[in-house]
Amino acid sequence: MNKILNELRYTNSHEWVRQEKDGTLTIGITDYAQSNLGDFVFIALPSVSSDVNVGEECCTVESVKAASDVYSPISGEVTETNDALESSPDIVNSDPYGNGWLFRIRPDEASDFEKLMTADEYKAKLSTETH
Repeated sequence: MNKILNELRYTNSHEWVRQEKDGTLTIGITDYAQSNLGDFVFIALPSVSSDVNVGEECCTVESVKAASDVYSPISGEVTETNDALESSPDIVNSDPYGNGWLFRIRPDEASDFEKLMTADEYKAKLSTETH
């Protein structure tokens, strides 16, 4: 079974979101997504200070199997990207919820975090996708 962390929120397109103490949101892709995509070889991150809109393509991950878009789960401004992924994109494969995060945003509306799927809702979604 794929690892799902209860303190995170999730999207239908398999991104995870963690709310930080300073109000920013850290975003990555789920263990389920990285395991289905395979070993990552390249990641194109969004530009710091760029604005992203909910549901908008903002990042691309390329694996040995395919290239896939990552969608912003929330609208806001990109405040930081995980520069370590430029030279070691495989960090996402080994640690998708830790050092494999992709980018951070300052949300336009902090309450949008609560609209994302809870861990239990995401688990239910995965059970319908994998059966």
